[in-house]
Amino acid sequence: MHPHTSPHSRRDSRPDSGPDSGPDSGTRSRRGARLAAVGATLLLALTALPAAASGAATSAADDDRVLVFSKTAGFRHDSIPDGVAAIKELGAQSGFAVDATEDGTAFTPDNLARYDAVVFLSTTGDVLDTAQQSAFEGYVRAGGGYVGVHAAADTEYDWPFYKGLAGAYFQSHPAIQQATVNVEDRANPATAHLAPTWERTDEWYNYRTNPRDRVRVLATLDESSYQGGAMGEDHPISWCQEYRGGRAFYTGFGHTKESYADPAFRQHLLGGIRYATGAAHADCRPEQGYRPLFDGTSTDGWKQAGPGGFTLDTASGTLSSTGGMGMLWYDARELRSYSLKLDWKMAGDDNSGVFVGFPASDDPWSAVDNGYEVQIDATDTPDHTTGSVYGFQSADLAKRDAALNPPGEWNTYEIRVQGERLRIWLNGVKINDFTNRDPARSLLQGYVGIQNHGEGDEVSFRDIRIKDLPAKGGGHHQHHHDG
Repeated sequence: MHPHTSPHSRRDSRPDSGPDSGPDSGTRSRRGARLAAVGATLLLALTALPAAASGAATSAADDDRVLVFSKTAGFRHDSIPDGVAAIKELGAQSGFAVDATEDGTAFTPDNLARYDAVVFLSTTGDVLDTAQQSAFEGYVRAGGGYVGVHAAADTEYDWPFYKGLAGAYFQSHPAIQQATVNVEDRANPATAHLAPTWERTDEWYNYRTNPRDRVRVLATLDESSYQGGAMGEDHPISWCQEYRGGRAFYTGFGHTKESYADPAFRQHLLGGIRYATGAAHADCRPEQGYRPLFDGTSTDGWKQAGPGGFTLDTASGTLSSTGGMGMLWYDARELRSYSLKLDWKMAGDDNSGVFVGFPASDDPWSAVDNGYEVQIDATDTPDHTTGSVYGFQSADLAKRDAALNPPGEWNTYEIRVQGERLRIWLNGVKINDFTNRDPARSLLQGYVGIQNHGEGDEVSFRDIRIKDLPAKGGGHHQHHHDG
């Protein structure tokens, strides 16, 4: 291979790779089905806001709006005013308007239709009546977003819908103290800025149940680092989920006034709000049973094929491509039937990819000619751009664009291989479903690798993990259906 020739530009049966006027990766659908459901009432809703909820918008247009709800019917946190002020400041900086209320009469179908997300800021007790609960359920089911902060888990104990939305109810807490937070998901917009561990002081909740089997846990508490933990080795403290048609984010942080002046916590809160409004995307499906191939501390088990390579930053747990036209592949084990997940980020209009199903080789061309590449590239032709099986099958571009975070933000792939079937999820959305029918290739076994495409192409990876799956089928020409 010529040192200045990319596998993507090699002359073979596939077209050359090159820049093209691809779809806008920044496309966002902030309301989707919810807008369709409430569009007829939107004009009326603009004048229907109760006086108690009519705080002036801090910035942005009416279709980028968040309601902060902080009514309390039990203990009242003195940090609530700081929280309201912080969210208004975040909105002014980040392009969404903020209204704040403690009046449950704001929860009507028409009024809630104004908002992309509702933040329950340290609410406590029974804060909504039956009609208001029904309006909020309808809002969530139509695609609305929910953000629960701290005592939002100490709210509405007799409302089953809310229990599922929040994820878990409060049980108890020890005294305010410092603890170690283990950041489990570092692609989510609420946690991508954090190191693998986070030392902070707050009031640490124990919950009545562990929500892990229903939500994507973002962070857990290390109970050995403080006194009073009561959930054991698995103590979730922040999570997200898609729930009954809507998006939900919860964080147990935020008891203290000081939290709302802490840049790391403010970014955490902002990321959760952006997920809930639909401004940022994340894979919030429950995740269990994966084991790391790359955990951010070393590249043990990995081997470079071809020139260039990857730079490991152990402080951030990140691999970043540098120069060359090669591939870093996991040579410790050949894979057969599996779900491969990994987090990735482009710096700009860059190029990389994930290879699967290729034989062991120190020649990156072996992966090109014998395996399949799941492409990472913001701008190229449909079968050569992000989410495509490179040169063979385009992603569903509408779904891909709706799920894709832009350069500078993290994305998550799930690449699922079972038999000769290859499926691709981007930030939890299935965007490609490909079946190998080429008798010269096979997905039944092979290795996986990540591409360093060349000079100027900077793509970073985190948290590469694998889960073995039951084998399905096996023939080259056998097609399978989702189970």
